[in-house]
Amino acid sequence: MNLLHLDSSILGPSSVSRALSSHVVEQLLNRFPHLRLTYRDLAAEPIPHLSGTYLAAAHGAVDAARDAVLAARDAVLLEDLALGETVMKEFLAADIVVIGVAFYNFSISTQLKAWIDRIAIAGKTFRYSESGQLEGLAGNKRVFLAIARGGFYSDGSPSHAMEHAETYLRSAFSFIGVTDLNVIAAEGLKVSGEQRQTAIAQAELRIAQTIAGLAA
Repeated sequence: MNLLHLDSSILGPSSVSRALSSHVVEQLLNRFPHLRLTYRDLAAEPIPHLSGTYLAAAHGAVDAARDAVLAARDAVLLEDLALGETVMKEFLAADIVVIGVAFYNFSISTQLKAWIDRIAIAGKTFRYSESGQLEGLAGNKRVFLAIARGGFYSDGSPSHAMEHAETYLRSAFSFIGVTDLNVIAAEGLKVSGEQRQTAIAQAELRIAQTIAGLAA
């Protein structure tokens, strides 16, 4: 079985989402030592954002543009296309995906959004039937989201309507067929040192309980 571990925070060793995602991976490897791990740091090695030429070349949306780009042998674009294929292969091969989710200005980081854009591809992870019915094609995965939030945004909090990271990722993964989604969030991290310690300890406990409950 394959485990894909992603981090998206720009804060390096100061990042709580990185610490939590690493804790998830450590617990998973302890429980399932046969897992093969692939790691991608989306902040240290950002995936380029989508461009029109990339879409044309990758998906043949405009045949003339695609042919012209490939004929020109644009080195940067060819490298980007190869990266897109690698990112997709990593995701499709993964049985478990663990994502450290940084919460910036009410949503996910642009680095993580760029990764989502590379895996939400028609014909690869979703498709539409002749009647227009959506079918997710990547439902055979278990996904863990380790989210760190500076304030309080969980269900029932006054700021819940401003939470667009967990809600977005739930929608994005549901769209491609993922139903086994586990969310561990530490929040209120900027409120006080005491709240930060409490939130991290509670998140680590939830991680241990969640993974202990998985079938071996």
